[in-house]
Amino acid sequence: MTESTIDTDFLVIGGGIVGVTAAFELQAAGRQVLLIDREAPGAGASRGNAGHFATEQIFPIADASILWQVPKLLLDPLGPLAIDWRYAHRITPWLLRFLWNMRSSQVRRTTEGLAALSGGSLGAWRELLGRTGGMSLIRSQESLTVFEKKGTARKLERGMKQMQAHGVPVSLIDGAEARERVPALGERVRGALHFTATGHVTDPLAVLEHIWTHCLQNGIDYRQAEGRAVRFTDDGVHVETDQGVINARQVLIACGAHSRPLVHQATGLKPPLDTERGYHLMLPAEGERLPMAIASAERRFIMTPMSGGLRLAGTVEFGGLERPANWRRAWVLREHANALLASSLADSEAEPWMGFRPTLPDCLPVIDRLGPGGRLLLAFGHHHLGLTQSAFTARIVTALANEAEPPIPVDPYRLSRFGKPKAL
Repeated sequence: MTESTIDTDFLVIGGGIVGVTAAFELQAAGRQVLLIDREAPGAGASRGNAGHFATEQIFPIADASILWQVPKLLLDPLGPLAIDWRYAHRITPWLLRFLWNMRSSQVRRTTEGLAALSGGSLGAWRELLGRTGGMSLIRSQESLTVFEKKGTARKLERGMKQMQAHGVPVSLIDGAEARERVPALGERVRGALHFTATGHVTDPLAVLEHIWTHCLQNGIDYRQAEGRAVRFTDDGVHVETDQGVINARQVLIACGAHSRPLVHQATGLKPPLDTERGYHLMLPAEGERLPMAIASAERRFIMTPMSGGLRLAGTVEFGGLERPANWRRAWVLREHANALLASSLADSEAEPWMGFRPTLPDCLPVIDRLGPGGRLLLAFGHHHLGLTQSAFTARIVTALANEAEPPIPVDPYRLSRFGKPKAL
């Protein structure tokens, strides 16, 4: 290790919602922060998410109850779960880990980890936006997960009891009450889970830009650069980028789906990070159709009212970072939405979108502090809960960076669950 001139106290690599909220909290804690990203903050997946604070989603996707459905799901290229056959050889090792994480002991561990992280998320968001004057960016503090089949009701009731045991406020309502709360719902809706501690944002990109504006106003620096390598010096961290070298006292890697190469280079460990290609369809003329976010238990998608219209989002596609988008997966969401509503949606100006959700096979993110003096911090792999968990993750990262007690134990989120990092 060698000594070097320090350019910044704290370097954040990644301009998505996780990186930006972490930068905000680190700065609020008195740290001098520089954020870098190869694109402008908010240019990636954070701008296109469903906009729902999914505090109710405490169960892992890796659940043995879906095993019997997998062949059918994978054979349907427009279904809620799909694999691009040209990517199958790349995703197979990840899928084997995914299956291994369906054992009951790991499901319990993941559920507890998600419940702890999501349980503090809405409060963290209210507190953060309260400090910045951004509370108008949050809407209704409730949501519904609707169902159409009798068999689904029984399954949801079992899940509801588990959620309640983890402190999630939820009740089961019938179709009539669901339509009373949301008159736009059609007769196919038999009932719903009613969540009273959720909510949504008016525009995910506007939320990120609001926070980022406060960061810039309070002195955070920004450079458009891509991190290439991390090396430790006697007094900090030496980060090579495509725009030159940056020396910092500490560094946070929060690059979402692009985190794996840099984490591997820095730690010697290859986290099993892949990407869920997430799609949405934005309907500009339908912003007033729904008063709250509505998810579908069977169709596995969500409808969120926003300032720019109604956003239909969901489905999981494994196809890597390079292959072009399959836009039919965005347009099929319109059909699912129309099936749940009393009248068809206006879609003449609909806009499809696709982005990359960073996904680990146990459905938990990595949040960690390692390296000499705890100079390297990690926050990535939040899959489809990045918006929900980012503000609370930022609190955890800030506590770890300052050697303070984090608001929840971080053991479930350690990188070492995937192997032993090299001696740093």
